Amino acid sequence: MAETRKVIIIGAGASGMMAAYFAAKRGLMVNVFDKNALTGRKLRICGKGRCNITNDTDVQGVLKNIPGNPKFLRPALYHFTPQQVMEFFTSIGVEVKVEQGKRVFPVSDDADDVADALERCCRQLGVKFTMNMPVDSITTSENKVTGIIARGKEYPADAVILATGGMSYPGTGSTGDGYRMAKSFGHTMVTPRPSLVGLDTVEDWPHPLTGLALKNVAVTVAGTEKKKIYREVGEMLLTHTGVSGPLIITASRYLLDHPDAHIEIDLKPGLTEDELDVRVLKDFEKYNRRAYMNALDDLLPKSMIPAIVNMSEIPGDTVVNTITREQRRRLVKLLKCLPLHVKKSRGFHEAIITAGGVNTREVDAGNMQSRLVTGLYLTGEILDVDAFTGGYNLQIAWATGKLAGEKVLLEIEE
Repeated sequence: MAETRKVIIIGAGASGMMAAYFAAKRGLMVNVFDKNALTGRKLRICGKGRCNITNDTDVQGVLKNIPGNPKFLRPALYHFTPQQVMEFFTSIGVEVKVEQGKRVFPVSDDADDVADALERCCRQLGVKFTMNMPVDSITTSENKVTGIIARGKEYPADAVILATGGMSYPGTGSTGDGYRMAKSFGHTMVTPRPSLVGLDTVEDWPHPLTGLALKNVAVTVAGTEKKKIYREVGEMLLTHTGVSGPLIITASRYLLDHPDAHIEIDLKPGLTEDELDVRVLKDFEKYNRRAYMNALDDLLPKSMIPAIVNMSEIPGDTVVNTITREQRRRLVKLLKCLPLHVKKSRGFHEAIITAGGVNTREVDAGNMQSRLVTGLYLTGEILDVDAFTGGYNLQIAWATGKLAGEKVLLEIEE
């Protein structure tokens, strides 16, 4: 009787546990190594602790939300579609629900339930978890994986799946260890950058307004020659260093590809400039004897008024009925196009995901195996793939993990 083949997975996160499950289901001996004490550390905090499992769309819908190498992910996504992901989690006891934007969450609203269910079904298939065990290196012989070294001890394996994640939320263990291991075999890196993250601004007017949420505003990423790169209506947040919130987090990904672009905020996206001018004029007629700074209460959040007054270059003590048409139009233009210039992002410690990673040209999209060394597979965020918010990044993790788990060592077995 042939000896059971051994697979070691480095990383007990979303893609690592999914790979472990499907590899073990094939009868392979699977051991998952992780430097954390708990499985799924990042998974347990994603979606603000609720876990946005996937998005209830088709594969094309997912691909449209992947700015980072969508073509590479086509085989994996068709191998494990969002609908199949939902069916899988339901089958292991995690009931799901669909919310606004087709975002899929566990009915319990508890990310721990997702991580615990994955770990439980892996263990039921005989997967061994070796926790609190950082991996030093992957061993090879004649360009073929032979195992790993962890804390100075060698653990033999016929294949290794590298599922260590990127560099976002380093407190969860994503500190770039996988990049180091992949580079040791000659893999090249697309420079890892923090993505889906708050931004520090050159302008300092947001700083004293920390915590103010601007709802139903439009955020535009504008490139050179006023080219519109991205525009969306929704919610954003002012912070002590700049801006954050859903609109800004998405905008941050576009800014990675367009570093010379800037942000424009439309505080009244439902109105044209002319319509807003009529609205402002009505307010000015209503409060015609007030000072200008006391006449904007119906138009803006109270805490934001001093900043707008200052930027409009109309003295705050100006009596409203003396404001000229030119001054009023200047205010309207400001409300429709409030510019912000990015100083820097908030970095990996606040970034939801990492953009960049192992160059996908060096990985076989059909089975996630390295093209440089036999028996090494790479899944999830370690790869140069990334998506917008909405469940798409976890969909990538599940799909690449399942593909690797089902394909690992298959060509050798055949």
